[in-house]
Amino acid sequence: MKNYILPVLMLVALLISPLTTRAEDVIEQNATLKANIKRAAFEYLEHSVTNKNDPNYPDSYNADEERTIGGVFDGNLTYDRTNMVWVNGLYMDYAKAKTTEKNVTTENEQNDEILLYTDYTHKVWQLEQGVVGPFAYLGYETEFTTFELNNTDYRTKILRAKGGLKLYDGTYFKQLYIALVEEDDMTYNTDNMKTGAEIGYEFNYPLNPNTSFVSEGYYRHFFSYSEKEPTDFEYKLELNNRIETKLTGDLYLAPFYNYELAETRGAKSARAQSTFGISLSYNKSFDLF
Repeated sequence: MKNYILPVLMLVALLISPLTTRAEDVIEQNATLKANIKRAAFEYLEHSVTNKNDPNYPDSYNADEERTIGGVFDGNLTYDRTNMVWVNGLYMDYAKAKTTEKNVTTENEQNDEILLYTDYTHKVWQLEQGVVGPFAYLGYETEFTTFELNNTDYRTKILRAKGGLKLYDGTYFKQLYIALVEEDDMTYNTDNMKTGAEIGYEFNYPLNPNTSFVSEGYYRHFFSYSEKEPTDFEYKLELNNRIETKLTGDLYLAPFYNYELAETRGAKSARAQSTFGISLSYNKSFDLF
């Protein structure tokens, strides 16, 4: 049976959140709309993987000692006013690995992700380090190309909902949240409903006027599933860290280190993937009103 607990909780949060708005907030509705290119980047990456021989992991966790060239786009439209912020975004990540063995060069796709999402946060408590309030999130995750499993082609199709509490737009923590998670995984022939919890953050610390340390990550842990798939994650930790230095205008150079740790239901032990690289990125925000 499908689990509708989280969508119901999210709907309740959205319905009651306006009741917590202060009277002065209702009067003062200074609103802004921004188009943000958080990161449009060209990357060079090198991967290293532990426990790489276990077959119960998706292809993105199989890259080992491979040189990869890829691109990332992370952008959104942000509507912000006194008592709420609404973000609608698009994230795309694609990378192709090149390996040479015995003078034979092969190319394999590694990173392959498309994420469309909408994220609403209601501002309830104003703190010195940002605002805190309930939030609701709905996202759809897929990929550019299909993958093969047991001689059948599949494409990732996941509808993911979250609801919880968030610190937004702090001095250094741009986001810090805890949430319940409900997923409808439609990748295979039957829907797989998953329930779990997640904590995540987005951190930005200026080292000097032209250089910042940026870190983003989350930890997601699932408690229940409606189907039995050996490649389903029991938990996943992802940390992305980079040091962005302005070259000129809105162009940045950033060495980075990404770390992923996960364990699937069919695996005998966890798998860790480390990625070192360097990126050339364009970051820019546009005021629409």
